Amino acid sequence: MEALPYIKTFYGHTIVIKYGGHAMVDESLKESFAKDVVMLKYIGINPVIVHGGGPQIGQMLKLLGKEAKFVQGIRVTDRETMDVVEMVLGGKINKEIVAGINRFGGRAIGLSGKDGNLIIGRKMEMRAINPQTLAPEIIDVGLAGEVEKINPEIVSFMDRGNFIPVIAPVGCGADGETFNINADLVAGEVAAALKAEKLILLTDVEGVKDREGRLISRLDTGEISAKIADGTITGGMIPKLNCCLKALRDGVRKVHIIDGRVEHACLLEIFTDHGIGTEITQGVE
Repeated sequence: MEALPYIKTFYGHTIVIKYGGHAMVDESLKESFAKDVVMLKYIGINPVIVHGGGPQIGQMLKLLGKEAKFVQGIRVTDRETMDVVEMVLGGKINKEIVAGINRFGGRAIGLSGKDGNLIIGRKMEMRAINPQTLAPEIIDVGLAGEVEKINPEIVSFMDRGNFIPVIAPVGCGADGETFNINADLVAGEVAAALKAEKLILLTDVEGVKDREGRLISRLDTGEISAKIADGTITGGMIPKLNCCLKALRDGVRKVHIIDGRVEHACLLEIFTDHGIGTEITQGVE
């Protein structure tokens, strides 16, 4: 009964879920996630999945004897690495997720950002200070990219056909080149392009925490800026929250950062009064 008003509120709306972390490798969590997605579709909500796959890419590179390189957390992606990224994300992982959802009665279809020009990408420009000259310089991260534009028509078409889109975060450049794009960024941009009701980021932490390590259940965008400035929010949570801020500015109604290590995490966050993670709404920045 607690879930009923939420089902009525979100009926017919789109929810974009960034699927990553431990939830993608633990078998019981993979199964509970697939069931959650199927249930959302059956009750009239349109789930759109964007998945990551960094650890799996790293494992494949290691098997091939190729060293992984990172700069400021971004994978340096030469052409050989890009081939592996596309093979792992668009092939192995994407099809495993599709098969898992379909196993429980869903109608999932896998997409790469190249399909229907879904994700138009561009080369990421990364700058750093040269420690010797103290002057800013551009760092070449190869085919690591960022989103220039989302063309959501193919996703909307699949929603209308009662299919569940599962998107690999690989983008296509203006000259036909392929870009490896961070899945959080892609999920945020897809959610904005679809004017999604919610963007949900599955992570390996409970959510955003305060200085004492306690979960913060609700934040608005103004509070996020303040907590980053005063050092409450640090490390890898900052780029995730920057992605959330942009999504909210671009029209997504709410963003949720939740613990994907909890079984049925998506349903618990969406359909219960208190949820399990951090809910972020638009405020005064």
